[in-house]
Amino acid sequence: MADNMQGLKRTHYCGEVDGIGKEVVVGGYVQKMRNLGNLIFIDLRDRTGIVQLAFNDNTDRAIFEKAASCRAEFVLMAKGTVEERSSKNPDLKTGNIEIIVTDLRILAKAQTPPFEITDETKVNEELRLKYRFLDLRRQPLQKNIMMRHEIARAAREYYYDHGFIEIETPMMMKSTPEGARDYLIPSRVHNGKFYALPQSPQIYKQLLMIAGYDRYIQLARCFRDEDLRADRQPEFTQIDLEMSFVDVEDILQMTEGFVSYLFKKVLNVDIPVPLPRLTYTEAMNRYGSDKPDTRFGMEITDISDIVKSCGFGVFTSAIENGGSVRGIVAKNAASVLTRKEIDKLTEAAKGIGAKGLAYIRWNDEEPACSFAKFMTPEELKAVLAALGCEKGDVALIVADKNKVTLPVLGALRLTVAKKLDIIPEGYNFLWITEFPFFEYDEESGKWLAMHHPFTMPMDECLQYLDTAPEKVFAKAYDLVLNGIELSSGSMRITDYELQQKMFRSLGLTEEEIEAKFGFLVEAYKYGAPPHGGLGIGLDRLSMLMCGCDSLRDVTAFPKVQNASELMSECPSVVDKENLDVLGIKVIEKEEN
Repeated sequence: MADNMQGLKRTHYCGEVDGIGKEVVVGGYVQKMRNLGNLIFIDLRDRTGIVQLAFNDNTDRAIFEKAASCRAEFVLMAKGTVEERSSKNPDLKTGNIEIIVTDLRILAKAQTPPFEITDETKVNEELRLKYRFLDLRRQPLQKNIMMRHEIARAAREYYYDHGFIEIETPMMMKSTPEGARDYLIPSRVHNGKFYALPQSPQIYKQLLMIAGYDRYIQLARCFRDEDLRADRQPEFTQIDLEMSFVDVEDILQMTEGFVSYLFKKVLNVDIPVPLPRLTYTEAMNRYGSDKPDTRFGMEITDISDIVKSCGFGVFTSAIENGGSVRGIVAKNAASVLTRKEIDKLTEAAKGIGAKGLAYIRWNDEEPACSFAKFMTPEELKAVLAALGCEKGDVALIVADKNKVTLPVLGALRLTVAKKLDIIPEGYNFLWITEFPFFEYDEESGKWLAMHHPFTMPMDECLQYLDTAPEKVFAKAYDLVLNGIELSSGSMRITDYELQQKMFRSLGLTEEEIEAKFGFLVEAYKYGAPPHGGLGIGLDRLSMLMCGCDSLRDVTAFPKVQNASELMSECPSVVDKENLDVLGIKVIEKEEN
């Protein structure tokens, strides 16, 4: 039978014990027990660290024998006197002291865990996720979860200090188009009708601006039924905000202030502000991505004008069809990017849409060029000069329509940089502004909205809404950190007539507008101040600040690739009685 705590009250966390001669009480899990016969040492662990418990010839024999019975992960409370250790451990914060135990309680015994609770582990992630409650005891994960807490606290502190009001918005709402599939909740009372879990609090926070709460903040839970990847979970948290009587500049400056405050407070890192900015068009042309990693160069160069009249049909036909010929140069990479490695890059380029990959590899006195036989020496020399390709370098060139050329080179740029290990440590923030309002869908032959329907077009573009959609850009902006999108936002449409025009330009009928957005459209009729906002991904921000590669490392109970949770085995089957109450019948899908 387990001991109780009666008479003991924790005075210190394990990692914070100090003061030689002080009597302390600690509680935690057994990390390790060493029985040397007449001496027993127990490393006791809690979320702050480890402290050594010592038992010797002067220890009460009942307590000594109880210590001898302890095993890994037993839950203990111990009382004793802090003394200086004879053999110190410089790797521990408490490595200079130990507790000479005078009272020991075994509060809970533990079975041998399926894996050892250590900082470093080679145990496969699936097993660790199945026993997540044990995995969360490991110090690296505990540090991540606690840093996420510090980030959330800093966010509240900053925005509270700047006059923001924290307001909760509903978790059960009307299903509205937000760009991904909704998670739906059937209503028992309103049979056949459904609530949706929010993909974001977008509509509600706009209504709060109309209601006069001019600075709103919420750490909002959001849900999207979409395929998972390393930086995506079906449920996630946004530092969500909205501001009234502002323009784009006000929102960007407020966010920059938060970034600067957060990184100084949590990591003691100075982030220079204002943050650099690129328009969407500039980012795509230079980096092939609307979320570029700018910690390294290797920018894209357009060589279309130089090769438009050359003898290489791949280049000339791409230009004649309205495309371009562009390339990147990996400096001093010829020894690493061998012909075999370039073949791998070619297959990768084809896998993401390119028809092929031309290259120049300058490892010897003369450059080896995959298209040299189609070029005169003068033309090749001009290409090398335009690209800035010198001896020791490798140039990778793609010819196609811009919607292929740019993202393919953008992806190759990252792949090559990782292979060459040239991406430095650090935090490179970047604003991407002036996003296109529409994108052309070749399958349907229509221009489709790139943003939610409340995004405000730039003032000078309003004249092109009906006649030249390719010339319409949005008052939209993304915050990027080290090549990962952290935040997305925009100014919102507040004019009733313009909003109706936008709905129609998106192909919505009057019936659809009323059914999906009627309550918001009605609100516009009663006076809406100019407003805008954004949502900062707390999970992604935590992942980057913790130096992790996956959101699972900063999420207490994450889902895996198929959106299931291995520990609780959800989603799970619901019995027929509960389904009948909701008027739902499950139809089994035939598996191929």
